[in-house]
Amino acid sequence: MLPCAFIGCLPVYLCVMSLVVQGLTKRYGSQVAVNNISFQIEQGEIVGFLGPNGAGKSTTMKMITGYLQADGGKAVVAGQEVVPGSLHSKKKIGYLPESNALYYDMYVREYLHFIAQVHRLPNMAAAVENVITTVGLTPERHKRIGQLSKGYKQRVGLAAALIHSPELLILDEPTSGLDPNQIIEIRNVIKQQGQNKTVLFSSHILQEVEAICDRVIIINKGSLVADDRLSNLHSKKSKAAVVVSFKEALEPQWLQRLPGAGVVDKKDAITWRITTTDAEALRRALLAMAVEHNLNIVSLQSDGGSLEDVFRSLTATV
Repeated sequence: MLPCAFIGCLPVYLCVMSLVVQGLTKRYGSQVAVNNISFQIEQGEIVGFLGPNGAGKSTTMKMITGYLQADGGKAVVAGQEVVPGSLHSKKKIGYLPESNALYYDMYVREYLHFIAQVHRLPNMAAAVENVITTVGLTPERHKRIGQLSKGYKQRVGLAAALIHSPELLILDEPTSGLDPNQIIEIRNVIKQQGQNKTVLFSSHILQEVEAICDRVIIINKGSLVADDRLSNLHSKKSKAAVVVSFKEALEPQWLQRLPGAGVVDKKDAITWRITTTDAEALRRALLAMAVEHNLNIVSLQSDGGSLEDVFRSLTATV
């Protein structure tokens, strides 16, 4: 939430928000690709940007970065409205698009030096060496980009987005096509950058979002359907359940009477799955019941309530 009131006057929120998106809209003929979405992101936040294919994620990111003209609304970055072609936006934003276009005939250092020249950095050689170290390109720094693996090509794109020390980092599917080791390495780079930058990134790998973010924004068919902390989404939006196994055989009525219990399903002779809106309260009630009636719990675990469950509940086609 905004520390100071949002009244439509830019100076009121510029000091506290690195990114403000207000009523952003994009149409292609009669199709509305992005439908009047609004959100704010503070400095130091890493926010996951999720949605099914065709939901409008990449279109939104392109409008925020100024690569695409919005049909309505605006994006404000570090105190100034984004205008396509604006040098201010280019200085404040680092952007890694999903289609990471690179010059394959250029060497890694050569390419990054070219990007440093574009940004007119004062000490280009130092900036290139620093970003090579930051993203883990040191072993491949002498190679042509075309010789690199998919993972190292992605690091080159990330280095190009970071070289000018932007305040806002926009990453569109940064771990797409990477192997598990490469994903972990890029994840660590993103988390490190998120300590002093604002990061908005999209990914189809929901486990990555859960590993990196505390907050997610979800859009579906161009409209914003969720903007909340992961913990709140888990508790409010998903159909969580608790799976419990007893040594003793029980009647379902014992479990149905517990606080927070919903539908009780018998999985086998001693195992039950109980839907709930408050998994933690139900777990406590099960433990208390076991103590009171001298029952032996063999196993007790949560089932559901993951980001995948939340995502499917908010974006499923009816």
